[in-house]
Amino acid sequence: MATPLTADASSLHVPPGAVPAHELLWTGCYTADGGGRGTGIGALWAGADGTLRWLGVAAAAHSPSFLAVHPILDVVYAVGEAARTVTAYRRSGDFGLEPAGPHWPAGDAACHVAVDPQGRFLVVACWGDGQVLLFELDGDGGISARFAAAASTPAGRPSRAHASLMLDDGRVMTTDLGHDLLRVWNYVPGQGLRLDHEVTLPRDSGPRHLVQHPGGSVFVVTEYSVEVAVVQRSAGSGTFSLAGVVPATAAGALAGDSAAEIALAADGRHAYVGVRGSNRIGVLAVDAGGGIVRPVADIPSGGDWPRHHLVRNGWLHVAHERSGDVVTYRLDTETGLPGEAVGRVDLASPTALVPARDMPSPRSGQWT
Repeated sequence: MATPLTADASSLHVPPGAVPAHELLWTGCYTADGGGRGTGIGALWAGADGTLRWLGVAAAAHSPSFLAVHPILDVVYAVGEAARTVTAYRRSGDFGLEPAGPHWPAGDAACHVAVDPQGRFLVVACWGDGQVLLFELDGDGGISARFAAAASTPAGRPSRAHASLMLDDGRVMTTDLGHDLLRVWNYVPGQGLRLDHEVTLPRDSGPRHLVQHPGGSVFVVTEYSVEVAVVQRSAGSGTFSLAGVVPATAAGALAGDSAAEIALAADGRHAYVGVRGSNRIGVLAVDAGGGIVRPVADIPSGGDWPRHHLVRNGWLHVAHERSGDVVTYRLDTETGLPGEAVGRVDLASPTALVPARDMPSPRSGQWT
């Protein structure tokens, strides 16, 4: 049994007044059970000038390595990677979180969680045993039911589900790093996920994380080959197929490299890939339709082991798992390139950065 964690209230540094949701970033981490130094879900205050300030531990938790937020409610979902759980938390006070129900069982090494844009369900990917799990949500954002999706069955190698993406057409796409597969699912209320079709990527590429361009294409970063795969949807059948694969970095992969996260600029003109080992951020230019991607520059990430990064409001925030920090860069609006680092904040064994709410765009009035 793991030792219970406690948050140290004396370490909390809260700016004067309440903390609006659009100024909050939730942070995931590894705790002792995952070989890390963190103590739970953390909270950062994000200033308009790009600087981040550590607020404190929002909720004690065991290795909450990935997080997701409800699209409407102040509810946060966290996997417990070593504990094999997923848990819902509700916001309490300025930036605190409290459990909103029990720890639900997930699979071995539950490493990613994503929430349906309509708030109906969440999907958990489990790296250890390859499980893809759907959890239905109630009207208050609490978890109410659990369904296991069909297993990936290619022989010879273990399945390694790693992430899920809510597509713009209502379907769900998941990665299987072990089987080099993308799997596209339909949600069936009361039953979970039903397989629609699969897309095979090059052998031993290791699809890890993925993001959808406004034009409809999906960009998949491959952990092992350190590339970006572009998959496009047929206008007629809705079936996705592989359109191309490009290097994730301008200089190519180096010995010991493994790709981690991929993120898009708000206008879709640039993609950013974190590369652990050589500790770089690969910057890629994207054409207007999202069908052509090309690497243009490699930038030092500013720390050791860039596990996750967030592109938000013209800033790039890079979380370094091993050096224990988040480094912030201003992004050039024309070139998309990061400039000089504008800030750094210490953060024990960070693994994820997730906005509590995004700020309204002054041009569209919508969330960005």
